[in-house]
Amino acid sequence: MSSDAKPTDFSAARIQETVEQVLTAGVLPAIVQAGHPVLRQFAAPFSGQLNDAQLGQLIDLMRSVMHKAPGVGLAAPQLGIPLQVAVLEDQFVVDAEVAAARGREPLPFFAMLNPSYEPLGGSTVAFYEGCLSLNGLQAAVSRPEAVRLDFASPDGSTQQREFTGWQARIVQHETDHVHGILYLDRAELRSISNNAEYSARWAQPDISLARKELGFLPGD
Repeated sequence: MSSDAKPTDFSAARIQETVEQVLTAGVLPAIVQAGHPVLRQFAAPFSGQLNDAQLGQLIDLMRSVMHKAPGVGLAAPQLGIPLQVAVLEDQFVVDAEVAAARGREPLPFFAMLNPSYEPLGGSTVAFYEGCLSLNGLQAAVSRPEAVRLDFASPDGSTQQREFTGWQARIVQHETDHVHGILYLDRAELRSISNNAEYSARWAQPDISLARKELGFLPGD
């Protein structure tokens, strides 16, 4: 799915002003929820709108917000900042059976600017996802099992890395955020579940039971 999102109309000066407001507020900012237009904009590519110190402070703040949530990724638009910056980290301890079924391995922290990804091979896999900007919901999303990620590091160097399994899912989810795409855009709508129902019924290593009982991906 390519993004049909309209580019943000924030100028470089307005982006810098918004970041400064967030950095100087003295408290961790709230995570923007679905319905806020910033989540539906194609965020501005990073092109020096912030100096090195501001960028470093923003990344540190985003990491703190991600940890507090808690989550495994956070994009700048989720703090109301339409800029192509995201942080990712997955150090959660998960059940061995779940980790094996989902291909979930620890993901060391990194920040990415101006990310884009391409599928590697034709294999796709579906699992339930949630989002810090869609509180209370989970839905099954089919995504490429492996991707190649192109991005810039905060130091300005260009990077290319390959990811598989759950790491690839995190990379895709956060890259989508800076392009104005939410995971529900890609979700199997019949799979949508609130957190309580998901925990009670569908929090299994894979989606086979939910798929059968809720009637989604019947021909897969």
